[in-house]
Amino acid sequence: MKMSSRYNRQVILPQIGTTGQEKLQNAKVLLIGAGGLGATILPYLTAAGIGKIGIVDVDKIEITNLQRQVIYTTDGIGKSKVQEAKKSMNALNSDCEIIAYEMLFSAENALELVEKYDVIIDGTDNIATKYLINDACVVKNKPLVYGSVYRFEGQVAVFNYQNGPTYRCLYPNENRNSMNCVEAGVLGVSVGIIGMLQANEVLKILLGIGEVITGSVLIYNCLSNLQEKFSFAKKEVYIQSEAEFRNHFKTTEDNSRTIEITTIMSKISSKNVLFLDVRNSDELPLVEFENCIQIPLSELEEKHSILDKSKEIIVFCQSGIRSKMAAEMLQKRNFKNIINCEFGAQALVTLLKENKVSSH
Repeated sequence: MKMSSRYNRQVILPQIGTTGQEKLQNAKVLLIGAGGLGATILPYLTAAGIGKIGIVDVDKIEITNLQRQVIYTTDGIGKSKVQEAKKSMNALNSDCEIIAYEMLFSAENALELVEKYDVIIDGTDNIATKYLINDACVVKNKPLVYGSVYRFEGQVAVFNYQNGPTYRCLYPNENRNSMNCVEAGVLGVSVGIIGMLQANEVLKILLGIGEVITGSVLIYNCLSNLQEKFSFAKKEVYIQSEAEFRNHFKTTEDNSRTIEITTIMSKISSKNVLFLDVRNSDELPLVEFENCIQIPLSELEEKHSILDKSKEIIVFCQSGIRSKMAAEMLQKRNFKNIINCEFGAQALVTLLKENKVSSH
């Protein structure tokens, strides 16, 4: 196999050599989430010469992303994250094949996507997706490199590595809640540090070198520079087969209805419909009309009682991720008529303008 001189500085490392570099060139890695963690992980894996990298994300680039998602530029605002990431990585290293999956990682596509790759990376920031990724990796027997950031503190671990503990062994409570960076805030450097630690674990796994963080979770505090590792034991595997996987996530997803943008206008002025904006109050664009109310996702647990259960409630956010989480939360609180608006606030505002409905 022809070896490019671009890899000379790592090939001369005795732990890597030409054999190790060939392992990287033959490797296939799937990154789920092209946000702050993903934007740090991608350049280092691409520069190292990973043969194939898949990227899964449905989001568009927003101006608030640029503070930490450093592979994107101001010119990319409004464009697909995965397509812009692919363009950037192709420019960095044309040796690597970059596959852009512009879609939401879901129960319908999880097993098929995970099966195609050697190592899976969790770059997401919502709890429900983390369980979904974990269970797909368990079913398909793939190692999962996990990362998570909360304000100035981050976590890194490798799950399901050589039949080791999984995400559910560390966090067995699937119904736990956690704020993402939109609600909690985050320093760009924090996701950068955690993302680099994740990239490091991926390379160690593929090269078969060093000590992989399995059976423990590494906690890093960016304010104190304290780094600690906590061990945890493997527990009984909750979902082991494809049938168990599909049954578990089918039950969850069947309860979550969605609405097409073409049918929204018939709901806008209905007295029996309530639009629920779960974004933060400072997020743009503003969406204001008669039957629309705003309750940030971080406050919904506390304030859901003010919502009228007799009405059809259509939940929206920027991209459909927080709204899906909100819809599931309300369903668990016995709200029966909940619809997730997957296309987000900007599409809703555009539709309102086209139909000359007042919104600010």
